Amino acid sequence: MGINKRKHERFDALNLLSYITIDSDGKEWDQGMGRTLNISESGLQLETHAPVDTKNTLLISIGIEDDLVEIRGKAVYTNRGDNDKFESGIEFIEVKPEALSVLRKFIRAFQKQYAK
Repeated sequence: MGINKRKHERFDALNLLSYITIDSDGKEWDQGMGRTLNISESGLQLETHAPVDTKNTLLISIGIEDDLVEIRGKAVYTNRGDNDKFESGIEFIEVKPEALSVLRKFIRAFQKQYAK
C-alpha cells in the first residue's frame, strides 16, 4: 500500500462540473462535463467520458449546493475507470478566497456527517 501524500482528507462527493482545458499560452483545447468522485480543499477525483490531458490546465466550475465554485487545477493522472469512463486526480492550483470559503463549508458538512 502506498503512502498518502495528500495535504487534506478527501470525502466522497458526487457533484456535476464542467471544465475547459487550456495550454500554457492560454489557448482553449477542450471542454467537457464530468462529476466529482471525491473532493478536498486541495483537489478532487474527476470522472469523465474522455481522458483529461495532464499537460494542460483545467478551468473547473463545480455546482456545490446553491453555489457555483470556479477553480483552476491540473490533472496529476488520468486512468481508465469503470464503464468506459476515465478517472483523473486533479490538484487545485488556484482557488479564489470566496470559492475556498464555499468549498470549506461543504467539506465541514461532510466531516460532521462522517463523525456521526
